[in-house]
Amino acid sequence: MSVRLLAIADEVSEALWGDTLLDLRPDVIVSCGDLPFEYLENLVSRTDKPLLYVPGNHDPELRPSTLFSGMSATDDGVGPQGCESIDARIVEAAGLRFAGLGGSIRYRPGPNQYTQREMARRARRLRLRAWMARQRVDVLVTHSPPAGYGDSEDPPHHGFTSLVGLTTHLSPRLMIHGHVNNYGPKSGDLKIGQTRLVNAIPFKLIEI
Repeated sequence: MSVRLLAIADEVSEALWGDTLLDLRPDVIVSCGDLPFEYLENLVSRTDKPLLYVPGNHDPELRPSTLFSGMSATDDGVGPQGCESIDARIVEAAGLRFAGLGGSIRYRPGPNQYTQREMARRARRLRLRAWMARQRVDVLVTHSPPAGYGDSEDPPHHGFTSLVGLTTHLSPRLMIHGHVNNYGPKSGDLKIGQTRLVNAIPFKLIEI
């Protein structure tokens, strides 16, 4: 039985405010970041399906000092209501296991930005978490793409090198990201090993 996954990122889609959302009939919604909280709350309330998200570089800080890594941001009421943060976490929803890493390359002061070295540490911790769980990750959700796979040459939209290794190691069926607007003709789906990469901007319906 397939799972209908609605992936969203970066740009609010007017179509999803209307009947298109119900026509898509998603089993789970995944946000790759940089979307207004009220938009996410609207989607989750109208579908009554799980909505998982990672923060983007334009989102507010969702990691207060009292929030340790095993908790969801919504446990402290700092994220969109009714939604679940999977940043640096592994979560099961709709029969699939999702792992997430939010944020972009650091290019200015602000939250949810990391150097290559900082993201490499985060990727190692997530990889260890997956190893300890002893279960396959089906979908990897990030804000930024892996370096060399759908990123851009301008510094704010460089991808993370460590996400290439993480994707190779976890070998999920699907990796979903946002952050980079691919204007103009679209190339075919990118792959890392057996993992299909999808840029979710503004939304994509994917059957798994």
